[in-house]
This record gives sequence, C-alpha cells and structure tokens, in this order.
Amino acid sequence: MLASPGRIFLLSLPLFLTALTLRAEQGLLPVGAVAPDVEGKDGRGASVKLSTETHKGRFAIVYFYPKDETPGCTKEACAFRDAFDKLANAGVSIFAVSRDSEDSHREFRAHYKLPFPMVADPSGAVQRAYHVPGDTVAQRVTFLVGPDGKVARVWPKVDPVQHANEVLQSVTVLKGKLAP
Repeated sequence: MLASPGRIFLLSLPLFLTALTLRAEQGLLPVGAVAPDVEGKDGRGASVKLSTETHKGRFAIVYFYPKDETPGCTKEACAFRDAFDKLANAGVSIFAVSRDSEDSHREFRAHYKLPFPMVADPSGAVQRAYHVPGDTVAQRVTFLVGPDGKVARVWPKVDPVQHANEVLQSVTVLKGKLAP
C-alpha cells in the first residue's frame, strides 16, 4: 500500500528540520579557513585588529552575539570579562561582534566594564564574512582563531555563562598540541 502525500510529509518533516539545522551549522566558516580580519574598539576607544593580534602569536576569540544589553548577551560578555585575565595570560585576545552601533557598544562596554574590543557590524558584513546566520541580528557563535590566522575551533551553540571557560580549556589543549 502506498503512503498518502500527507503521511509522507509528516514523516519527512523531522528529517527536513534536522537537515536545515545541520546546513546552518555547516555553513559557518570552517576549521582551517583563513579568518576574515575584524577591527574593534577597546575600552579606551583605540582600534584593535584581529590580524595584529594573531601576528603577535596570539589566539583570538571572535564571538558573535545578538544584541547589547540583553540577558543572554550580557551574561556571555560578563563571563568573558570575568575570564579576561586568564585568557590574556594564556595569550588570547577577544573580539565581540554584533550588529549594534559603536555608540551602543560604548555604552554596553562602560556599563559592564568590558575590557575587550567590540566590533560594530551594523551592515552585517563581518557576520556574513564568517557565515554566521541571522537576518537582523547575529546568532550566538564563537570562533577561535589560531596564531596562524586560521579558524582553530567553532562553537555553533554556546551556554553564555559557561562558554568563556570552555574556550580557555580549548586554548590550553590546542597550545599543548602546538608545543614542540
């Protein structure tokens, strides 16, 4: 007996939704790809470029988040702030990227005393360069860029509270693999 079109649709819907999710995650800039350069402003208003940091032999976190001053984004930013000294001592720079304006970033940075550069990407150009999904806001995705300027690790889904520590653990492991 042949299945009805309605039954086929219902049976294939979960597979289709899973494929869409995997396609979105697979569309991210992959491990091994050269990371597009980004430039952000630090707490003093000075410009900081990703390429300058990686040329110094440092790892860099490029993390995308939806919006300044929202609960999850604030938790994630504060977690990176709280881990900032440990990350800096491990040779890791941080770049936070959202579609918010430079003014919004300046207020967000001041409000929570965020010590790392923030990249204003109102046009979404940086988001598109990293293949991060989202029409008007970026999805929460993190890239770890190695000292060679290539993507070393990608986190397509993160827990905003725990993520900074996950990144620090990954850097420790990767540094151990790079050691002579």
